[in-house]
Amino acid sequence: MNHIKYIMRAAADMILPRACVVCGEKLLLNEKHLCLYCMADLPLTRFWEMAHNPMADKFNALIQVGLEESQAQPHERYAHAAALFFFSSDAPYRHILYNIKYEGRVDLGRHFGRMLGDRLASSEAFRDVDCVMPVPLHWIRRWRRGYNQAEVIAREVAAALGVPLDCGTLARRRRTRTQTRLDIKGKAANVAGAFEVRNKTQVAEEQPQLKHILLIDDLFTTGSTLFACFTALRQVFPPEVRISVATLGFVGGA
Repeated sequence: MNHIKYIMRAAADMILPRACVVCGEKLLLNEKHLCLYCMADLPLTRFWEMAHNPMADKFNALIQVGLEESQAQPHERYAHAAALFFFSSDAPYRHILYNIKYEGRVDLGRHFGRMLGDRLASSEAFRDVDCVMPVPLHWIRRWRRGYNQAEVIAREVAAALGVPLDCGTLARRRRTRTQTRLDIKGKAANVAGAFEVRNKTQVAEEQPQLKHILLIDDLFTTGSTLFACFTALRQVFPPEVRISVATLGFVGGA
């Protein structure tokens, strides 16, 4: 059977050659999405191996500022955070996320979502996650794109962790501008109050057993979008429920 699959794959590659999503070179039969060289050089963050890392520090700083501005009690469980690889708009690895988000490459989202999920499953920080939630898209953007890239990634992460995927609790209240060309303050203002929890009373009653929620998005830049989701969830879930975040890419130095 494996021999037949090998022959079929070889025949398919002759008709429609596959190319590395990063460098564009033709892929060999045993290569998938990335060539051997680009896979070896994939700038992994290894944040899943660190309880404290630059991404977690950045996200927890947003939480602390939010607590101070709301004058709430300064009590919040530490939010773990991890990304699969470092992202730069100048590096060829940007093509991974661009293809997933704008070119309909759901297969890429699944592939790298599984890579992220496998690493989170091996991490002490994420081993007790009992629910995975993707950052929701506004219905208009989802209709135009045909899918939510965060949901594609989250589905694979949830499968790797062996926990439920929840795509119904969080919702976008309003459509927001693209974050690409906004500065830090602009990004925060753009997504502030953009998310809500559907049926708050029902959610609070039906999910009292949750202890650790994992929010998933494709890219962490300033953390504004994930923090806006965190804020919406915290209106329903008490501080005893840890809310952590994970993404494929993280904007920061390797």
